[in-house]
Amino acid sequence: MNKLFTLTGLLFFSGSVAMAQNTQNNPGSNHGNKFEQLGTILPTPNEQRTASGAPGVKYWQQRADYNIKCELDEKNLLLTGSETITYTNNSPDPLTYIWLQLDENEHSTDRSANYQDATKMPATGTIKNLDQLSATGNNGYGINITKLTDAAGKNLKYTVNKTMMRVDLPVALRTGQKFIFNIDWNYKISDRMSVGGRGGYEFFPTDGNYLFTMTQWYPRLCVYSDFQGWQNHQFTGRGEFALTFGDFKVQMTVPADHLVGSTGECVNYSAVLNPTQLSRYNAAKTAATPVEIQTLAEAKAAETKKSTAKKTWVFNANNVRDFAWTSSRKFIWDAMPQKIQANNNTVMCMSFYGKEAYNLYSKFSTRAVAHTIKTYSDFTIPYPYPVAQSIEAANGMEYPMICFNYGRTDTDGTYSESTKNGMLGVIIHEVGHNFFPMIVNSDERQWTWMDEGLNSFVEYLTEELWDNKFPSKKGPAYTIVDYMKLPKDELEPIMTNSENITRFGPNAYSKPATGLNILRETIMGRELFDYAFKEYSRRWAFKHPEPADLFRTMEDASGEDLDWFWRGWFYGTDPCDISLDSVKFAKADFPKDLPEAKSKMVKIDKPAVNAFEDISKIRNREDKKNNFYVDKTPGAQDFYYKYDRGMVTVDTTVATKTQPAATLEAVPSAEQGKYDNKFLYELSFSNKGGLVMPVIVEFTYKDGTKEIDRIPAQIWRHNELKTSKFYIKDKEVASILIDPLRETADIDTSNNTWGGKVKESKFKVYKTKAGGAVRGQSVGKNPMQAASK
Repeated sequence: MNKLFTLTGLLFFSGSVAMAQNTQNNPGSNHGNKFEQLGTILPTPNEQRTASGAPGVKYWQQRADYNIKCELDEKNLLLTGSETITYTNNSPDPLTYIWLQLDENEHSTDRSANYQDATKMPATGTIKNLDQLSATGNNGYGINITKLTDAAGKNLKYTVNKTMMRVDLPVALRTGQKFIFNIDWNYKISDRMSVGGRGGYEFFPTDGNYLFTMTQWYPRLCVYSDFQGWQNHQFTGRGEFALTFGDFKVQMTVPADHLVGSTGECVNYSAVLNPTQLSRYNAAKTAATPVEIQTLAEAKAAETKKSTAKKTWVFNANNVRDFAWTSSRKFIWDAMPQKIQANNNTVMCMSFYGKEAYNLYSKFSTRAVAHTIKTYSDFTIPYPYPVAQSIEAANGMEYPMICFNYGRTDTDGTYSESTKNGMLGVIIHEVGHNFFPMIVNSDERQWTWMDEGLNSFVEYLTEELWDNKFPSKKGPAYTIVDYMKLPKDELEPIMTNSENITRFGPNAYSKPATGLNILRETIMGRELFDYAFKEYSRRWAFKHPEPADLFRTMEDASGEDLDWFWRGWFYGTDPCDISLDSVKFAKADFPKDLPEAKSKMVKIDKPAVNAFEDISKIRNREDKKNNFYVDKTPGAQDFYYKYDRGMVTVDTTVATKTQPAATLEAVPSAEQGKYDNKFLYELSFSNKGGLVMPVIVEFTYKDGTKEIDRIPAQIWRHNELKTSKFYIKDKEVASILIDPLRETADIDTSNNTWGGKVKESKFKVYKTKAGGAVRGQSVGKNPMQAASK
């Protein structure tokens, strides 16, 4: 979902901060923390989820298939439905109950709607605000369950807890068994423009019509998984959905003059479209540009004539995790195909929109849908579904094969560039959600970043390939700097539960997207990253991945140890602030006088025996069964056997002077030219922000040329606070700039530069003399030599 965060009315969110565990291996030191492996921070691999990040040989997941019939009552703003659900238990566990989501209860006052929100009294308010806050008892919203039976028609016992419903099973549902049950329900459709939420209606007073977005509209199964059992956390409006894959057959009865867009493929267009519309739809299947199936003029005419008749639209969708639809007589409808070469899939790309959006949507929407599914297919997996569509609904929310977006013109049909770019961004983002999490089906209720962050990253790649000048806001490292430099009490790690995040947009969308882009461009390189990211998408398509599955797969498929990056960027809140503290400069000097070898005083070694007789040595001597080898083997007894036992007397108090053999000699004139004209620099860096990152150094030479050196983050491994790098250059450096392309999200660039004059010093160069000390030889006089005298 592309969320627009505004404070409306008297309701304000106050979330507590929950820090994800980021254990330190050596907290009192300047090393051994940031580069330690994640170890026990990640869950233990098992037969369901392997250490490589792939699903294991015993991976399993549940299945839920739906047959739904519903009717939209436009006059009374009521939706009535009945559904048959077939739930398959593929787990190894017998289940005595199952959990369903009743998301519409979010709006109900007597079912603890918004129970988590704090409220404040501002200086001004509105009657609508006060009406909402003063409402008590039952405000009429929320799902009403009118019947719940098993396949034989026998009533089932159930319990509703806020937005969750537990259905108690007559007998335990064992591995491989199916449970079929029926639910009848209804609910009052809410005005999402005033009440809020993802689904509901928008009313257009100028023409007296409604635009319905039917989302989270039916009771649906929660996920039961190997890593947490039932995911039945309450829906509070923020953390989105954890859902189970299955097949859907859905029949929607709506006013006869409405057009319906939906998840899946319509199987009865011939019954619900007029001959002209059907002909245009068939022509659109092979068109090179969008074809209007319902034109602007026809949509305007439909707004003035409200039919009292009804039509039933039938849609089928296979292997999807959710189902959403839209209905209105206001819609213009256009479509064109997009071929996905990798799986030979021709996708019908479509848009539905009112006259208020015509000059924007008719030109851009369907083209953006086609561009998005093609680009995402290139970076992840081939798009598998037959349809992808964008609905203009002053919104930003996603479902399989359908999403709801914003982008309306001014009343005269003109629009600003920011409106255009915002519309393109939200369409790309919401269509992209088909891949994350509709196919790579992460748990949005727990880890928002796994769908929003990953999707925002591929959105950035897609925007960049839409227009090289596109003003992308999520992805470039420099755009996250203002967030990264906030005080620590305003931050939490990316690895934080959705409900506990304070600054939701930057944390769940921008920071993970930026991190992945830094991995791709700065740390791993495009080739390694793209291969590993595609492998993650392939492994977990139509499955339920967890964060560890992503982290492990990215390392497994690339051969890169990235634990330091996950630890810093995802489990921590430290920013990047690398400072160029100093620059030393020298020219090579070739002295003829060698450094004088310094002598040192060395005493003769004392016997090499332990200073303290430990209990083991004592007991070994007392044990008469022990016969020590050297004691019984004269051939193994040398000078030191006697020396250690005081059988040889040596004066160890006298120190003798020793002088090491010369190891250096002057560099011959013929060899001095190799380094005579070199410029030598030592750059000293400090890690002021705490986040270890690569150090990117740009040298500008006095002749105006430039050179960039990319130092891997591992330069900080043995000292996470300070490090240095020595360079030998052919030309004199005029200035140095750290992170010239702003790749690392460095929060303070004022300490990234060096330039101007520096005092030149000499760097003495010698030649190594052949020979010299050999490892393992004695230094100074040894006891054997002293004893012989």
